Amino acid sequence: MDIKQELVEMLNQALRLEYRARIQYLSHAESIKGQNAEKIIERLKEIAADELEHEKKFRELIGGYLGGEPVMTMEPAEAAGELKDILAVNLKQEKEAIDLYKKIYRKALDSREQLQYEFEVIEHELRHVIMDEEEHVSELSLIMGK
Repeated sequence: MDIKQELVEMLNQALRLEYRARIQYLSHAESIKGQNAEKIIERLKEIAADELEHEKKFRELIGGYLGGEPVMTMEPAEAAGELKDILAVNLKQEKEAIDLYKKIYRKALDSREQLQYEFEVIEHELRHVIMDEEEHVSELSLIMGK
């Protein structure tokens, strides 16, 4: 398979995860109640805004740099009612996203020669998305007391 097509498929999976994450964070934020709820709600909405930026980056990489078609579907969201469950679900999914994004990043690094006019942008954007997601893991872990 052509490397660009392979990256498009991988980035479309990443895009599905980002769509889910944004919708899920926004929905979960609306169900949080109790002590410190306001601060946690605010942070979940900020993370959702980060996920929207990731969506934009992935769509641009897929369509603008790799000549593919961005997907318009998302992975199934996971409902969670209690704060601890909301945080646990999102933390687990952030880690899964990081694992996938690092796999895509390594694939891009290994294919540098075949991506003569796209590599630097792809590498840069993926690295920054990974850094954002690692920040989300840190913040969710902190809120959870881990």
